[in-house]
Amino acid sequence: MDQHGFAGAAAQDPERTLRTTGAEQSTRARIARLILENGPVSAAALGSTLGLTPAAVRRHLDQLLDGGMIESRSARVYGNRGRGRPARVFAITDAGRSAFEHTYDDLATSALRFLGECAGQDAVTEFARRQVAELEHRYQPVVDAASASDKVKALAEALSADGYAATVTGARASQGAAAALAGEQLCQHHCPVAHVAAEYPQLCEAETEAFGRLLDTPVQRLATIARGDGVCTTHVTAPSLRGGAHTDMPSSNHQVGGLSA
Repeated sequence: MDQHGFAGAAAQDPERTLRTTGAEQSTRARIARLILENGPVSAAALGSTLGLTPAAVRRHLDQLLDGGMIESRSARVYGNRGRGRPARVFAITDAGRSAFEHTYDDLATSALRFLGECAGQDAVTEFARRQVAELEHRYQPVVDAASASDKVKALAEALSADGYAATVTGARASQGAAAALAGEQLCQHHCPVAHVAAEYPQLCEAETEAFGRLLDTPVQRLATIARGDGVCTTHVTAPSLRGGAHTDMPSSNHQVGGLSA
């Protein structure tokens, strides 16, 4: 995380921010990163790792605490605890973790913008497809091993293992036989790249294409978190309906796997 992004996320007092030098911001960001990567850690351990005096560590920790980026808690003690106050350790908060994530988003967006300006939007699309290809390669054996009726569920479980919080629900046709199952809806309740995809929908499109290949059936993206929807929703056509049957599904900007792309 860069020093400017972290300072912006953590700033609570404008006057204090103006008094903060670039070197202090950089050191504070390093301390926050150590806490993020190593879990609850003591001030003494931070000072030893960074070569800082106790007073310097305390100053930076107080700034991070004031900004809500970290929290202080009592260290766990195994066995009998000696006399005196329990040691304090510091852990990252949800706000602190989010600050790191948004800074990475800004960096990724800037990189894709530069790629588009230098090599064109086709290069951005190819980049998105290559990024998704690694996930597709890992998911393919999982989906292939599942029975025909459980392939979407298997994909959802694989996505959930990677932090997408995916679920599956049935989708029914609104015309024709009232009880005819039109397919399933794959819902992703979390998107790690939502802020980047808001500017570069090629990331969502590449993912949708991969779903169609993995499931070997037409899929249609109905909603995305990047567009402001609460959930990324992909309609997966029932294999029995491939090649001719039509259902009345909500419109979408992107259909793949045998439908118009």
